[in-house]
Amino acid sequence: MENNAQLIAQCEAKAKQWLSPAFDEETRKQVQAMLENEDKSELIDSFYQDLEFGTGGLRGIMGAGTNRMNVYVVGMATQGFANYINKAFPGKEGLSVVVGHDCRNNSRLFAETVANIFSANGIKAYLFESLRPTPEISFAIRQLGALAGVNVTASHNPREYNGYKAYWADGAQVLAPHDTGIIDEVNKVKIEDVKFEGNPDLIKIIGGEMDYDYMTAVKEAMVDQDVILRQKDLNIVYSAMHGTGRVIVPLCLRSWGFQNINVVPEQMVIDGNFPTVVSPNPENAEAMTLGMKLGTKLNADLVVATDPDADRLAIVCRDPKGEWVIINGNQTAMMFCYYIIKNKIALGQLKPTDFLVKTIVTTEVIAEIAKKNNVELIDCYTGFKWIAREIALREGKQKYIGGGEESFGFLPYDKVRDKDAPASICLICEIAAWAKDKGMTLYDLLMEIYKEYGFSREFTVNVVKPGKTGADEIKQMMVDFRNNPPTTLGDSKITLWKDYQTLEATTADGTKTKLDMPTTSNVLQWFCEDGTKISVRPSGTEPKIKFYIEVKDASFKCAGCYDRCMEAATAKIEAIKKSLNL
Repeated sequence: MENNAQLIAQCEAKAKQWLSPAFDEETRKQVQAMLENEDKSELIDSFYQDLEFGTGGLRGIMGAGTNRMNVYVVGMATQGFANYINKAFPGKEGLSVVVGHDCRNNSRLFAETVANIFSANGIKAYLFESLRPTPEISFAIRQLGALAGVNVTASHNPREYNGYKAYWADGAQVLAPHDTGIIDEVNKVKIEDVKFEGNPDLIKIIGGEMDYDYMTAVKEAMVDQDVILRQKDLNIVYSAMHGTGRVIVPLCLRSWGFQNINVVPEQMVIDGNFPTVVSPNPENAEAMTLGMKLGTKLNADLVVATDPDADRLAIVCRDPKGEWVIINGNQTAMMFCYYIIKNKIALGQLKPTDFLVKTIVTTEVIAEIAKKNNVELIDCYTGFKWIAREIALREGKQKYIGGGEESFGFLPYDKVRDKDAPASICLICEIAAWAKDKGMTLYDLLMEIYKEYGFSREFTVNVVKPGKTGADEIKQMMVDFRNNPPTTLGDSKITLWKDYQTLEATTADGTKTKLDMPTTSNVLQWFCEDGTKISVRPSGTEPKIKFYIEVKDASFKCAGCYDRCMEAATAKIEAIKKSLNL
């Protein structure tokens, strides 16, 4: 109880600082109400810590307080970011940044706050006139030669969240050494240091001209226009999930040559409350319900959707019974890599310098596809900034032809350095057109890939452990796995252990080799003799530890085997979960 009283006292002391005239009247009212409320849970939640500016920026629930997303927390983050830029480039003329935002409540307010603060610090801010997709922000940074960028978005998180993504000059989210440099500067800022009063001469509003340039760039992801022209009436249903893809995605599809584009009207309405879904996350089948309903009514070939900031995509296609099936993130990345390689070979466009990238937790079927076709595949850490890093390292020497991760994100060209749903949606529609040309659906194509390169089923287990005790438990789980690594999973014998914290790989006979990675990461991987792969990593943004399970089945011979193999894989996954006490 004493500890609780101490925590309340600490939170009250912090909250009282928010009653000063540095904060607006509405904020002061909210804080006063928390202080007066007998139930101190909201006060504690809002003030028990400072919302941390991490390597991905900020993300949190909106509201008053140090642990919430509001103009003051956004302001301090931006002042720190501006200080870092000015220190990194002393005396340099013409410093500029790009500022964008999504459809969420307060996103415009936060974006204008960011632009004002950069301009007040002598840095020109290119501010988008209204909401735009995340990949367009990344594109604009490169296109305008800006030094950095900020996108106000909480991606696919629930409605009460907002966030702040920090980008560098290459259009990718910041990496070392800038990430820690910015964090150090942000941590030094106090509210009275923030220059909220903008300089209008240093704010330039951008919009339509950048949309046009971005749409032109997206066309570079096209592999074969002829197939689109033959199937220009491909019946496409698209949902913007109330977000930033609503204008640009249909325009991009039309510019590629598709003429039969139908939208889900209820989800084309910009609304930060996301009224038609429980959560605006394309990974959740529920979010695709309205799209599938319209797809059935119009007898569509496929249903596609973007999350609110249009960096992730979802794809729904028909199985042989005519039922809608959601293609998962691993299958999506696999399909893209298969098509890009196969059709570049057919068109004589594949070069020895071409390369693909995937994250270490993404399906190994992609590795099989690359290996069989002699295409270089690079494995990197989770997060698109690592894929962007691999593109940057090879720029001018090799050609990036595609890369993705299991969480519904893909980038099919190199003009953008983040997940790009508008480009990926255009390309998946091209793939559907190509399949239709051959009398197949996307589902049939998926079965062809499994037949040629081997069946695998991927499954992610999220173990949520809230609070400080949870964080300690997660830490302990990783320590235990390192001290006593499993030797079998289910009935599968482990033959290779990888520890990305020590950057060592160990085989069953005890041979150790170094892992070639840019830095260490708290990730463990185990590979079994039957092709099973398990990856374990604590989440960087949420109180959970993630287990990525991939199991193979060599008996897959045709589409008719799919249900049987899925059933066997499910049983195998359950056995693995049991071995790991999940």
